[in-house]
Amino acid sequence: MRKGTALVVGATGITGGNLASYLTASGWSVYGLSRRPSDQAGVIPVAADLLDREATAEALAGLPITHVFYCTWVRRENEKANVEANGAMMHNLLDALQGASLAHVSLVTGTKQYLGAFENYGSGKTETPFRESAPRVPGENFYYTLEDIMFAKAGRDGFSWNVHRPHTVIGYARGNAMNMGVTLAVYASICKATGKPFTFPGSQVQWNALTDLTDSLVLARQMEWAATTPGAHNEAFNTVNGDVFRWRRLWHEIGEFFELEVADCPETPQPLETQMADIAPTWAEIAENNELVEADVSKLASWWHTDADLGRELECVNDVTKSRDFGFDHFRETRAALFDLFTRLRAERIIP
Repeated sequence: MRKGTALVVGATGITGGNLASYLTASGWSVYGLSRRPSDQAGVIPVAADLLDREATAEALAGLPITHVFYCTWVRRENEKANVEANGAMMHNLLDALQGASLAHVSLVTGTKQYLGAFENYGSGKTETPFRESAPRVPGENFYYTLEDIMFAKAGRDGFSWNVHRPHTVIGYARGNAMNMGVTLAVYASICKATGKPFTFPGSQVQWNALTDLTDSLVLARQMEWAATTPGAHNEAFNTVNGDVFRWRRLWHEIGEFFELEVADCPETPQPLETQMADIAPTWAEIAENNELVEADVSKLASWWHTDADLGRELECVNDVTKSRDFGFDHFRETRAALFDLFTRLRAERIIP
């Protein structure tokens, strides 16, 4: 028996792509919505730009969607524009599904719930470990806009909802703008090919502080669990692997995996976006020499986003007690998740 008919919004991204594959294997009928149609096995492609209200309504007309899993966003020049664009996308989607068989909506946001938007990052006074009950950080944040629109539409249409707040998501994906795991693998491969030491690009605070990450399949499992567990409906849940680590140890372990010399952490950050500004020809040569499937490094690495995570000047640890209390206790060791990812990237000739 099929569990339901899911619409995964953002089906080509790191979160949506892994979720779509997981739901398909778990017994769902899955539609994958993205601007470019998904070619995943078992996923029914739906092509639409959510900023186009009419095109969205046309693309979704008549689809028997029971569950929406919202895993997308667009980046604009400032948070006011982020609020406007991302809010319009959520409005257009849920209005297109009004009157359908929609029973539940799952929204993925993230730890900026507690840290503030990119332009006022770290402005909040929330203490770690972050808990779902913490008040919103003052100022505009498109996460809050997405929540408020979803809450209002749920009141109008009668569907239940969940909000999932992962930390940085790691997992297999190509061409995604928020992919630390692949970015670190590409950076390590460049260091190996060029003989450069594997240098941590971020802050001393991130090097030394405790932190956590989210494996994409942990997130997928939690989203399915929450959507299908009535007692967990209408709740927000942090979503991390369940372990904590310090980059000063994990960075050396990643270096060992790639057989690299690991440099001491610099006193001041050395952003990857600056270090890798002219790296495209080097990566193209690495790709050619090793018969890799992608010679355009910009389609693999997200220097800016990894810099944002590793350059923070504050501790970032998320409490998952609430999720466990409600019955979700899946765990993934972060080191193993990264090494499994690196191994797959090699097997699929994404990295040497």
